[in-house]
Amino acid sequence: MAIDFTKDSHVATVRINRPDKMNALTLAMYDDLGRAFHAIKDDDEIRAVVLTGAGDRAFCVGADLRESIPALAADTIDISAWDPAHIKFPGFYKPVISAIRGMCMGGGFEIMLATDIRIAARDAVFQLPEPKHGFVPAGGTLVRLVRQIGYAHAMEIMLTAERFSADDMLAKGVVNQLVDSDQVEPLAYEMAAKIAALSPIAIQTIKEAALTLQDLPLAEAFRVEAALGQRTFTSADAKRGLAAFANRGNEK
Repeated sequence: MAIDFTKDSHVATVRINRPDKMNALTLAMYDDLGRAFHAIKDDDEIRAVVLTGAGDRAFCVGADLRESIPALAADTIDISAWDPAHIKFPGFYKPVISAIRGMCMGGGFEIMLATDIRIAARDAVFQLPEPKHGFVPAGGTLVRLVRQIGYAHAMEIMLTAERFSADDMLAKGVVNQLVDSDQVEPLAYEMAAKIAALSPIAIQTIKEAALTLQDLPLAEAFRVEAALGQRTFTSADAKRGLAAFANRGNEK
């Protein structure tokens, strides 16, 4: 399989596994990637996800243009069919950490933007080259990038179609941390394990709030925030946590 989906305890791994082609995605791989994310959404045992690419040369360079461009140009496929692969569907609140080595370009960049925490190799390279070819990065980027980082930085990345270094991406707020290439996955798994050890209802509610509250009017956003908070305060996880905290206080 070119999309490897595995699970170890509460942490899932999704690996784009086509290193001989820079992890370029075939149409079948897009389908498999979307199915993996849907399976993660529906599996209550999974609390955190690491998304990465096989090998050191590329995280993912996007679609295999030899296959996808003729299909798109002939209007035989609709790019909305790739929505699941870009996590463009409701209700996905499991945290995803991307481990990025090598090239992260086009659709690969777009898939990275669907993740929550990004660990990159110091020598990783990033690009949205679509305007050079006469089209746009419509796999979530036109919506996500200007919401995730500053407007001017987002527009520079999208409008120039230039390549950017990992240092550039760190400075612009696209990635969280830079490490040596051989430390990218270990750090990603370390972070995933830490998150998976926390209350899943709390973690997923935080992500739900981050994705759904920002466009609401202020008063409505506060109302929904309170409802989400109440949902967690009354959960079994919170009851156990509050009881343990109270017992520590009594012991003192």
